[in-house]
Amino acid sequence: MSTITATAAEQSIPKHAAVAPIPEASNRIPLTQTVANSLSMAYRGLLKLKHNPEQLFDVTVQPILFTAMFAFIFGGAIGGSVQDYLPILIPGILVQTVIITSVATGTQLREDMDKGVFDRFKSLPIARISALAGALLADMVRYVIATVLTIIVGLCIGYRPEGGFLGVLVASLVVVVCSFAVSWIWALVGVTGKSAAGVQGISMMIMFPLTFMSGAFALVSTMPGWMQAINHANPVYYMVNACRALMNGAGYGSDLAYSLIGAVVVVAIFAPLTVKAYMRRA
Repeated sequence: MSTITATAAEQSIPKHAAVAPIPEASNRIPLTQTVANSLSMAYRGLLKLKHNPEQLFDVTVQPILFTAMFAFIFGGAIGGSVQDYLPILIPGILVQTVIITSVATGTQLREDMDKGVFDRFKSLPIARISALAGALLADMVRYVIATVLTIIVGLCIGYRPEGGFLGVLVASLVVVVCSFAVSWIWALVGVTGKSAAGVQGISMMIMFPLTFMSGAFALVSTMPGWMQAINHANPVYYMVNACRALMNGAGYGSDLAYSLIGAVVVVAIFAPLTVKAYMRRA
């Protein structure tokens, strides 16, 4: 019976009919789809901010408080007056505020992983890097908010950047780009960490010394010699110098080049490490 059925089926197929080849299975995601997936995940991150506005406190309240307090508390002691201190403070506080904001990236990633959110992402037909890249792209909105508020507060208390609008704009872009690069480091810490509290503690323990001794609040030339030597290996030091030169009209210099090259190197090193760690532990 089965033989007769099979023979009839074979006779019903024309001999000249072409059989469509079976496509080969592949787990490689094209670049265009990777970008689209990353943007979708970034949109998800923005929706999280919309539904949890308390996550914006560190980029709204902190820039206002830090800028005002440092200006009026240390202005007379360090700069002689508040007005003389602002050209030193505002570029430094801008770098310090935004780059510390990047620490939240690792903490939030650890929280999402602990809740099982990333386990669901792994079951979707999306690029593996998109979940991480999307989260980091969404955080760039937070960096922009912190940048704008810091500059506005500086202008309100009397800061007048000699570099003009272009200098402030370029300095802001440098800070956002470099903070995005640094956030890959904290993403790796978040993926490999054991708890959100631990990730935050480790990140802050590293960032606070780097930012405070970088010359953000006082000129490095007034610091001990050993600390000045350490600053030559401190990436935040070059960011502060680059932004200070741009905003105060000193133009483009080697510090700007070091900052941008450093950002590219950090992403090239830590993005693959983060994705590999995520694939292993998520």
